[in-house]
Amino acid sequence: MDFSLSDDQRAIAEMADSVFRDYCTDERMREFDLDEQPFMLPLWQTCIDTGLHALAIPEAFGGSGMGITDLYCVLRAQGAGLGQVPLWQHQLAAACLVEYAADSQRELIEQAAAGEALLSLSLQGLAASRGVKLQLLEQGGLLLQGQASAVDIAAQADRLLLVADSADGPCLVLLDPRSEGVELLPGITNHGLAVADVRCANVLLDAAQVLPAAAVRWLEQRAIAAVAAVQLGVSEEQLRRTVEYVNQREQFGRAIGTFQAVQMSMADCHIAIEGLRTSLYQLCYRLDAGLPSDSEAFATRYLGTEAAHLIGHKTQHVHGGIGVDLTYPIHRFLYWSRHLSLVLGGSAATLERLGDWLANNDKLGWKYDLDENKNLC
Repeated sequence: MDFSLSDDQRAIAEMADSVFRDYCTDERMREFDLDEQPFMLPLWQTCIDTGLHALAIPEAFGGSGMGITDLYCVLRAQGAGLGQVPLWQHQLAAACLVEYAADSQRELIEQAAAGEALLSLSLQGLAASRGVKLQLLEQGGLLLQGQASAVDIAAQADRLLLVADSADGPCLVLLDPRSEGVELLPGITNHGLAVADVRCANVLLDAAQVLPAAAVRWLEQRAIAAVAAVQLGVSEEQLRRTVEYVNQREQFGRAIGTFQAVQMSMADCHIAIEGLRTSLYQLCYRLDAGLPSDSEAFATRYLGTEAAHLIGHKTQHVHGGIGVDLTYPIHRFLYWSRHLSLVLGGSAATLERLGDWLANNDKLGWKYDLDENKNLC
């Protein structure tokens, strides 16, 4: 496999690194913890000014028309900086509308590409044990009722792309959170982003607000790649900071990084990162190439949730008592890892879905597109 980036992708990565590194200092992160902003509004404006908010939106609608691999370069930098902005939610929602509702939603998509409208999405019902709690009913019209829980920046967004259960199975609906019959219950996630429960009581929709069933799988696979890219950035920086710490922290007259147990813990973290990176690269490649990516997405999701838990806790553990001091920055990486590991379903739920896929597809594992009984000689 060739893991190298193109010149354009390297330029995007460097610009994103600069944006998030310059803004997301530890001092500014402490300020964000205390000022009760829904997300980092000045950083979001910088993303709009630099075009990072619209990389995945096609050029015909005012975006940059780039692929998932290009978006990965930005999201990895966002994760490393813990930049609290809705980058992947905004542009993947817009890109999904381009793919499945371009004719009816052109104005909204163009506003999103220009930074004039803010979009968000939630797919959590697909992996929730209680199932999808939003219901799309046909009762003299299309009515939406039920609840979507902890939707990112729901109170700040102009439109929300949510999963609803219908007579034909799960589908995506485009909802104005200020519509009649919508109630928002605001809250905040453990890593600091504003969310809200979206409660719907017979909200009237028109047909243009309901996307085809195929949009669910299209969006979920790209959301998995996006969340995994953010997690990769979080974990890489978390491990880098921890290695720096254990090489400086001394106990019994020597750096604790020389202790075998600490070295083995850090090696486990490095292996988990490389496993996630490899799977994520393949998923991004296949999505950009238009290849089927069901099993690749589930495998990447599983590796991402496992890496988030393992790296988050091992790096926190070797920091000892200083790791529980909220004036020290390492706890934020643990909070982000815990949040990201559950955004689209935990490891057990994801592994079950991967197992179901493997049980119903006669392929040689998730890595190949060959029938098991094909003669390879």
